[in-house]
Amino acid sequence: MSWQPADEPECPTPPAGVALVIVPRAHDLGGFEVRRALPAQERQMVGPFIFFDQMGPGEFLVGRGLDVRPHPHIGLATVTYLFEGTILHRDSLGSNQPIVPGDVNWMTAGQGIAHSERTDAALRTHSNRLFGIQSWVALPKSAEETVPEFVHHPGSTLPVLDDGGAHLRLIAGSGWGARSPVATRSSLFYADATLSPGASLPMPDEHEERGVYIVDGEIEVAGGRFAAGRMLVFRAGDRLALRAGTQGARLLLLGGAAMDGPRYLFWNFVSSSRERIEQAKADWRAGRFGKVAGDDQEFIPLPEGRATIRAEGARLGEGSPTS
Repeated sequence: MSWQPADEPECPTPPAGVALVIVPRAHDLGGFEVRRALPAQERQMVGPFIFFDQMGPGEFLVGRGLDVRPHPHIGLATVTYLFEGTILHRDSLGSNQPIVPGDVNWMTAGQGIAHSERTDAALRTHSNRLFGIQSWVALPKSAEETVPEFVHHPGSTLPVLDDGGAHLRLIAGSGWGARSPVATRSSLFYADATLSPGASLPMPDEHEERGVYIVDGEIEVAGGRFAAGRMLVFRAGDRLALRAGTQGARLLLLGGAAMDGPRYLFWNFVSSSRERIEQAKADWRAGRFGKVAGDDQEFIPLPEGRATIRAEGARLGEGSPTS
């Protein structure tokens, strides 16, 4: 997916025990809705997570599908995680990987990569549904210029925990006494949890920054009740448990160590250096990123006139966002 600025919805005042409630912004991609929780005006990052998009749920009619043309990234890792449907990932490393529900597809952009995300031609012969999350994980300064990499992890390789009506799959990082095989460059956790009605799940307390995105149902936490389509951000050190409502809930839990300084964010580029962002812009204009194998006939042009955002884990400071 690509980042574009949008009007910010008003976020409600949270109850005591919840630091922030983020209401995602909605974007329409030709009849297919995307809801963006990060970056938000109130909070740009939770741990290293700097971008968080809910794709769908939606249905493409016969002959239609997702068509995110080739576009570039630097300084981050993209994580695509699906609940329904299939996306065909191609990139400038030569990767050609169908993404299906439960699998983890971790693309480390590092010094620069280009990729596309499409619905395969075979699926366009009938209507097809798509529902999932794409997130970006900002890389620490020591890894921002690492060699690009794409790694696919089938869902069967991920740790699964079941306890009292809580079913959890650890997508990446560590938490709840388990560790995912997905290699990361910083301390983090990312998990998919399904709670039966009334079931509860503790938030891991070993991570500095923590949040939860309510995919479906509703939860109670810290004396408040929250419906689907909200991201909650919690204070460091608070011991918290999430309890599902009467219809149960599906959640994505995320966070990790605070980033080692602010990040600049422009379109699909993330870096600790504003100058590096400018270089990436010039490289994309000049065609210096690699071509996407099997999908090199079109691309997304660099958006001109956009601002470069200075992103931090805490609220934007006075004078931000900057240009």
